[in-house]
Amino acid sequence: MSSAATDPLPVTKPSDQPSLSHRVSPDARHVAEATALFRMLSDPTRLELVWHLVDQPADVTSLVAHTGATRTGVSQHLAKLRLSGLVVTRREGRRIVYSLADGHLARLVMEGLNHADHRVTGEPPHQ
Repeated sequence: MSSAATDPLPVTKPSDQPSLSHRVSPDARHVAEATALFRMLSDPTRLELVWHLVDQPADVTSLVAHTGATRTGVSQHLAKLRLSGLVVTRREGRRIVYSLADGHLARLVMEGLNHADHRVTGEPPHQ
Protein backbone atom coordinates (compact mmCIF):
# COMPACT_ATOMS: atom_id res chain seq x y z
CA MET A 1 0.00 0.00 0.00
CA SER A 2 1.35 3.45 -0.86
CA SER A 3 1.82 6.12 1.74
CA ALA A 4 -0.53 8.42 -0.21
CA ALA A 5 -3.44 6.15 0.70
CA THR A 6 -2.67 6.44 4.41
CA ASP A 7 -1.80 10.15 4.53
CA PRO A 8 -4.52 12.26 6.11
CA LEU A 9 -6.50 14.54 3.82
CA PRO A 10 -5.26 18.10 3.86
CA VAL A 11 -7.27 20.49 5.95
CA THR A 12 -8.60 23.33 3.88
CA LYS A 13 -8.99 26.72 5.44
CA PRO A 14 -11.63 29.16 4.30
CA SER A 15 -10.22 31.68 1.90
CA ASP A 16 -9.67 35.24 3.01
CA GLN A 17 -11.33 36.28 -0.24
CA PRO A 18 -15.08 35.86 -0.59
CA SER A 19 -16.34 33.83 -3.52
CA LEU A 20 -17.40 35.84 -6.54
CA SER A 21 -19.61 33.05 -7.83
CA HIS A 22 -22.24 31.08 -5.97
CA ARG A 23 -23.55 28.32 -8.19
CA VAL A 24 -26.84 27.43 -6.57
CA SER A 25 -29.90 25.76 -7.97
CA PRO A 26 -32.55 28.47 -7.73
CA ASP A 27 -35.25 27.35 -5.36
CA ALA A 28 -38.29 29.53 -4.63
CA ARG A 29 -36.44 31.63 -2.00
CA HIS A 30 -33.53 32.37 -4.35
CA VAL A 31 -35.87 33.28 -7.19
CA ALA A 32 -37.94 35.54 -4.91
CA GLU A 33 -34.81 37.30 -3.61
CA ALA A 34 -33.42 37.82 -7.12
CA THR A 35 -36.82 39.08 -8.31
CA ALA A 36 -36.93 41.60 -5.47
CA LEU A 37 -33.43 42.77 -6.41
CA PHE A 38 -34.34 43.22 -10.07
CA ARG A 39 -37.55 45.00 -9.06
CA MET A 40 -35.51 47.52 -7.03
CA LEU A 41 -33.17 48.07 -9.98
CA SER A 42 -36.00 48.39 -12.50
CA ASP A 43 -36.53 52.05 -11.63
CA PRO A 44 -34.27 54.24 -13.82
CA THR A 45 -33.39 56.65 -10.99
CA ARG A 46 -32.49 53.85 -8.58
CA LEU A 47 -30.39 52.11 -11.24
CA GLU A 48 -28.54 55.35 -11.93
CA LEU A 49 -27.97 55.94 -8.20
CA VAL A 50 -26.54 52.45 -7.79
CA TRP A 51 -24.37 52.94 -10.87
CA HIS A 52 -22.89 56.11 -9.36
CA LEU A 53 -22.21 54.26 -6.10
CA VAL A 54 -20.23 51.55 -7.93
CA ASP A 55 -17.18 53.83 -8.13
CA GLN A 56 -17.33 55.49 -4.74
CA PRO A 57 -19.60 56.27 -1.80
CA ALA A 58 -21.56 59.50 -2.07
CA ASP A 59 -23.95 61.74 -0.17
CA VAL A 60 -27.36 62.95 -1.32
CA THR A 61 -26.03 66.28 -2.58
CA SER A 62 -23.50 64.70 -4.95
CA LEU A 63 -26.03 62.10 -6.13
CA VAL A 64 -28.54 64.87 -6.91
CA ALA A 65 -25.85 66.60 -8.97
CA HIS A 66 -25.00 63.36 -10.85
CA THR A 67 -28.57 62.30 -11.59
CA GLY A 68 -30.37 65.60 -12.00
CA ALA A 69 -33.23 64.19 -9.90
CA THR A 70 -34.75 66.23 -7.10
CA ARG A 71 -33.26 66.02 -3.62
CA THR A 72 -36.55 64.61 -2.33
CA GLY A 73 -36.64 61.98 -5.08
CA VAL A 74 -33.04 60.91 -4.50
CA SER A 75 -33.61 60.68 -0.75
CA GLN A 76 -36.72 58.55 -1.24
CA HIS A 77 -34.98 56.20 -3.66
CA LEU A 78 -31.97 55.88 -1.35
CA ALA A 79 -34.31 55.07 1.55
CA LYS A 80 -35.84 52.23 -0.51
CA LEU A 81 -32.40 50.95 -1.48
CA ARG A 82 -31.29 51.08 2.16
CA LEU A 83 -34.40 49.32 3.46
CA SER A 84 -33.95 46.59 0.85
CA GLY A 85 -30.34 46.10 2.00
CA LEU A 86 -28.74 47.17 -1.27
CA VAL A 87 -26.99 50.23 0.14
CA VAL A 88 -25.53 50.98 3.54
CA THR A 89 -24.86 54.30 5.24
CA ARG A 90 -22.29 55.89 7.48
CA ARG A 91 -22.24 59.30 9.07
CA GLU A 92 -19.45 61.77 8.29
CA GLY A 93 -20.13 64.80 10.45
CA ARG A 94 -23.54 66.06 9.38
CA ARG A 95 -23.51 64.12 6.09
CA ILE A 96 -24.90 60.65 5.50
CA VAL A 97 -22.73 58.80 2.99
CA TYR A 98 -24.22 55.94 0.96
CA SER A 99 -22.32 52.98 -0.46
CA LEU A 100 -23.19 49.65 -2.03
CA ALA A 101 -23.78 46.79 0.37
CA ASP A 102 -21.69 44.30 -1.62
CA GLY A 103 -19.68 43.68 -4.74
CA HIS A 104 -22.26 41.38 -6.30
CA LEU A 105 -24.55 44.37 -6.77
CA ALA A 106 -21.77 46.41 -8.38
CA ARG A 107 -20.93 43.61 -10.81
CA LEU A 108 -24.61 43.02 -11.61
CA VAL A 109 -25.22 46.68 -12.43
CA MET A 110 -22.04 46.98 -14.48
CA GLU A 111 -22.90 43.84 -16.46
CA GLY A 112 -26.45 45.09 -17.04
CA LEU A 113 -25.17 48.40 -18.33
CA ASN A 114 -22.50 46.67 -20.43
CA HIS A 115 -25.27 44.54 -21.93
CA ALA A 116 -27.28 47.71 -22.62
CA ASP A 117 -24.23 49.25 -24.29
CA HIS A 118 -24.10 46.33 -26.73
CA ARG A 119 -27.81 46.73 -27.47
CA VAL A 120 -27.57 50.51 -27.93
CA THR A 121 -24.38 50.57 -30.01
CA GLY A 122 -25.00 47.36 -31.98
CA GLU A 123 -21.67 45.91 -30.86
CA PRO A 124 -21.87 42.12 -31.25
CA PRO A 125 -22.41 40.10 -28.07
CA HIS A 126 -19.62 38.04 -26.54
CA GLN A 127 -19.25 35.40 -23.87
